[in-house]
Amino acid sequence: MGNTATGPAEPTGPIEPTAPRPRGGADPGLYGPSSVTWQCHGDPMMWIAGIRALYLQALHPRAVRGVMENSAAFDRHGNGGGDAWGRLLRTADFVGTLTYGTTEAAERAGLRVRTIHRKLSATDPDTGERFPVDDPALLLWIHCAQIDSFLHVLRRSGVPLTPAQADRYVDENRVNARLVGLDPADVPADTAGLAAYFDRIRPELAAGPDALAVDDFLRGPPVHPLLVRGRNLLWPHVAGLAYGSLPGWAHRLYGRPAPDPRSVTRRLRLTGLVLRSIPAGLRWQLPPGHILKAMRRMGPGSRPSPYTLRTSAAILDRPGRA
Repeated sequence: MGNTATGPAEPTGPIEPTAPRPRGGADPGLYGPSSVTWQCHGDPMMWIAGIRALYLQALHPRAVRGVMENSAAFDRHGNGGGDAWGRLLRTADFVGTLTYGTTEAAERAGLRVRTIHRKLSATDPDTGERFPVDDPALLLWIHCAQIDSFLHVLRRSGVPLTPAQADRYVDENRVNARLVGLDPADVPADTAGLAAYFDRIRPELAAGPDALAVDDFLRGPPVHPLLVRGRNLLWPHVAGLAYGSLPGWAHRLYGRPAPDPRSVTRRLRLTGLVLRSIPAGLRWQLPPGHILKAMRRMGPGSRPSPYTLRTSAAILDRPGRA
């Protein structure tokens, strides 16, 4: 993998738009309505998937140390608070911009992230060595943990993706990897490659003090006093589902009991059923409104829904594009 300290690595081949531009020249962005990513990233279970990704990402000692030392989300003792919620929302905004924003907006967001990361470093918790947070190995871990979590929760909660569509989803998101500074050629292009990556990286993972601090935060994040009752009522279910959906080896590293996988799957499907029963038009009203903006730009036929994939498998299952 190339050094990202002087800028993002260039793709080894052209990255084409997923779909041709619609009549009128509207910009479909980096993915477009015919992509699996476009259809799936509007699903409400993405929030639980994002929390699962945080649990997974925290198991890499260097990656989580980079967050602890450079983010206002945690104080110098590793305690969650301050801007922790803001960090989560900014991450969601970044994913939304890359998925549904214009090409210019997505490229600008990627440049902003690369510029920030290029200036930051942290201290290895084991060796004391200073390292750049845009180390390609760390960027690759963050990317793979995120994509694995998104795909895992979506499928396990009932989104009807075929194996070919799941592979296409992994391949499509190598565009995402390029924007944070990786060479797409070094990023898994299908589910088999993603699984092989986790097999290779597992010996490097551990639940040290930083990971346990993230676990503590996710189990009881700080909120305004008026919201404590609501958090206590709803959050344990959300965080519990995210934690429960982790692989067994991750549960063993955290040292907390692994719930029965069949029970987790039933709860994920039930939660998905309930959340998807809320009209999408209401859910998408929440700021920053990436999906509604994209639909106004692209037309009503661009409305994302994972169930659209049932009727478009022949198109979506074509070879990858990255």
